[in-house]
Amino acid sequence: MAGSTGQGEAMQAAPDGAQPERAGLRQTTYLEAIREAMWEEMKTDPTVFIMGEDIGTYGGAFKITEGFLEEFGPDRVIDTPISEAAIVGAAIGAAHMGFKPIAEMQFIDFIAPAFDMIVNFAAKVRYRTGVGAPLVIRGPCGGGAHAGPFHSQNVESYFANVAGLKMVAPATARDAKGLLRAAIRDPDPVLFFEHKYLYRRIKEALPTDEEIVVPLGVARTHRPGSDLTVVTYGAMLYKAEEAARTISDEDGCELEILDLRTLRPLDTPSIVDSVRRTGRVLIVHEAPRFGGFAGEIAAQICEEAFEWLDAPIRRVTALDTPIPYSPPLEEHYLPQTDDIVSAARWLLAY
Repeated sequence: MAGSTGQGEAMQAAPDGAQPERAGLRQTTYLEAIREAMWEEMKTDPTVFIMGEDIGTYGGAFKITEGFLEEFGPDRVIDTPISEAAIVGAAIGAAHMGFKPIAEMQFIDFIAPAFDMIVNFAAKVRYRTGVGAPLVIRGPCGGGAHAGPFHSQNVESYFANVAGLKMVAPATARDAKGLLRAAIRDPDPVLFFEHKYLYRRIKEALPTDEEIVVPLGVARTHRPGSDLTVVTYGAMLYKAEEAARTISDEDGCELEILDLRTLRPLDTPSIVDSVRRTGRVLIVHEAPRFGGFAGEIAAQICEEAFEWLDAPIRRVTALDTPIPYSPPLEEHYLPQTDDIVSAARWLLAY
């Protein structure tokens, strides 16, 4: 059910702790969940293959595809030249020939050279020809790793205005696995944004004997609350969670956290339902503010739930500058827990 927390999804791991292993469960990092999703889909579907820079012999920049070449061979684990446009173009062609390619961008920042292939062909080919392009373009995004302005960006807003694309931004290990499996099976192109800061910091006890598939386009209530809705996704989920605990402990108010999981299609009904119940909304994302995804969310709330708002909509985002390399400057640039706490208190007192 949209916006609900099911029994299987209730066990979300915080970044500072892991759940104990139990029979039939295994501690799985965010990175391992992504790896498992690709491995399991390749095992069960011979049309699935992966391609990208250094993913074969080297095992990928973050070692996500380590061992894939030995298991699946060079026909299904393809090391490519350093040309993102060629990678995506070849993936589109393979998709039209009945395959399901997974194209890796070594860092999501490098998706820019493939922009034309994605927006002017992959996104429009079903409309133009009646034949879809079932491919996944995945890669690490986000800051917090002190990697500088060319390896730390969040690019979701680049593609938000492109009809024909789906976009996914998981925050938990379970969702990383389940959403990637759903994306691989989807008949149209999916952009899959993996926050690199979460790769080895997030652990979750996942079942070893269950096929995890999370449907695209369905948000999840990460934390129920009655006083204010926080709409977020990706790594900011954990900053929002820290802020919610602070507000609960110190102010006695309960923040509801809605994890979008999928950015397109956007689960607007779940957002509206939460805002109608709380009357206040704070939108948090890591990308810069101007033209950011929060603007579209705010617009949809104004269209669908304006009369239920008891306070203005607030945004907590990154600054409108390139991402600094310096660790202290990067920390200042990125939204922090204190920023969310301050904005939430302003809304609660309005």
